[in-house]
Amino acid sequence: MLTTELLGAWFSVFLTLGILSYLYDDNPFYKAAEHIFVGVSAGYWASIYYWTQVQPNLFGRLWPALPEGTKTGFFHQLWYGIYHFLGYISSGSFPEGGIQGHAEIRMIYLIPLILGIFMLMRLIPKIGWLARWAIAYIVGMAAGLRFYGFLNSDVMEQIKASNINFSGNGIVLLNGIIIVIGTLCGLLYFFFSKEHTGVFGKLSKVGIYFLMISFGASFGFAVMGRISLLIGRFNDLIEYSGHEFHNATFWLLGIMILLLFIWAFTGKNKQDKAAA
Repeated sequence: MLTTELLGAWFSVFLTLGILSYLYDDNPFYKAAEHIFVGVSAGYWASIYYWTQVQPNLFGRLWPALPEGTKTGFFHQLWYGIYHFLGYISSGSFPEGGIQGHAEIRMIYLIPLILGIFMLMRLIPKIGWLARWAIAYIVGMAAGLRFYGFLNSDVMEQIKASNINFSGNGIVLLNGIIIVIGTLCGLLYFFFSKEHTGVFGKLSKVGIYFLMISFGASFGFAVMGRISLLIGRFNDLIEYSGHEFHNATFWLLGIMILLLFIWAFTGKNKQDKAAA
C-alpha cells in the first residue's frame, strides 16, 4: 500500500544516495539532490522568517489588534482600510481585526517596510539600484551590533578566561598559566609591525603552535559532528532496506548504479566523437 511514510522513505534514500554519488563523479543524481536540498532549505527558512519575524514584528506593529473602545479617527480608518485590502489578498497574513501581539501602532516601522520593498527591487534591473540603500543599512547596522556583541562575547570573555586563579589547586593553576601563555603568544604572532626575530620570533612561533592546536581541535569537533550525521544517514539506509519499505535502498542503489553506468558510457562516447 502506497503511503506518505513509504514515499518519504524512498525519497530520503534517493537524496542520500544522490549526494553520496558525488564520490564517483559530478553526475545528474548529485545535481538533482543538491538543487532540491538548496531549494527546499531556502523556501523553508523564508517561510519560517516570514511567520516568526515579518508578520508579527513588522505587520503586527503597523496594524496591531487594538483594544476594544480605542478611539478611531479618519487616519485610523484610512490606515486600516489598507489593512483590509491586504486582508482580501492574504487573510492568513492579515487576519480580521488586526494582528495580535502589540497594543499600539508604531509608524516608525514603515522604514524597515520600505527598505524591505527596496530589497525586492533587486529583481527589476532598471530600479535595482534601490536595493543598495537597504543593503547599506543592513551592513552598517549589523556591523555595529556584531562589533558590540563580539567585543563582549570574544574580547571581554577571553580576558576574563585568561585570569589565573591562584586559589585553585595545581591543575587549575597550570591550566590558567597555559591559557595566559597561549593568549599572549597568539596575539604576538599577529603583531606584524615588528619583524618576527629573536625572542619575539620564538614567542610568536609558540603562538603558532597554540593556534594550530586550537584549529585542529575545532576541525576535529566539526568532523565528529559530520560523522555523526553520516552514521545517522547510514542507519536510515539500513532501516529502509527492509521489507516494510519494499527494499528501497537496494532497489534505488541498483537503479542508480545502472543509470550511472549508462550515463558514463554515453558521455565517454560523446567525448570520443568530439575528439575524432
